[in-house]
Amino acid sequence: MPGQAGGAVPRHVAIIMDGNGRWADQRGLPRVAGHRAGAEAVRKTLRAAGECGVDTLTLYAFSSENWRRPEGEINDLKGLLGYYLERELDTLAKEGVRLKLIGDYGAFGPELVARLDRAVERLAENSRLTLVVALNYGSRSEIAGAARELARKASEGTLDPSAIDEEALAAELQTAGLPDLDLLIRTSGEVRLSNFLLWQAAYSEMLFTPVLWPDFDETAFKAAVAEFAARQRRFGGR
Repeated sequence: MPGQAGGAVPRHVAIIMDGNGRWADQRGLPRVAGHRAGAEAVRKTLRAAGECGVDTLTLYAFSSENWRRPEGEINDLKGLLGYYLERELDTLAKEGVRLKLIGDYGAFGPELVARLDRAVERLAENSRLTLVVALNYGSRSEIAGAARELARKASEGTLDPSAIDEEALAAELQTAGLPDLDLLIRTSGEVRLSNFLLWQAAYSEMLFTPVLWPDFDETAFKAAVAEFAARQRRFGGR
């Protein structure tokens, strides 16, 4: 894989949106207020991604581990997701945003699932920017599912086991068809991947910022893109 000189715009940016709760705690507000402010940060970041020429923006909205949170907070998150869809869907359509969902979002219940599916269908023909939302997503589970699918094909005789390589496994991941991940950002000062895009992040640049997610805005996103452009990507070479 060849190296890449600085100055390029990342085609695919992923963000672990962290810090909503701490943002609310610092202000003496309920955690749902942090999630509401975080939804505004999504809107600003999506706009900035479009202005920068990013092809795909993937957001870690709800991990498979988030079910451990209090039931009230989970319900607030689900309600906020539905509200955001209703409020922003027209804007997303006008701005040419395509929506893709990864993760087992069926666990959110039939009403919200139906709304999510309708949103995906309505935005399906757009091509300016792809917004990927990870809902009830866990990367280890995703990789295990891809391996199971390859094993099934091999056992049925439709796939030669000797043909199983990196490309074959990647083709079974939920991100199949998307550009390779170029830049992964995590907000709030935490420095870990938290079971997010483990396979896809193998050669991505990583940026960890102390900014809490609700405070992440257009300026912060464009600064991250500028830092990416200044790096020399070697992919294991010199």
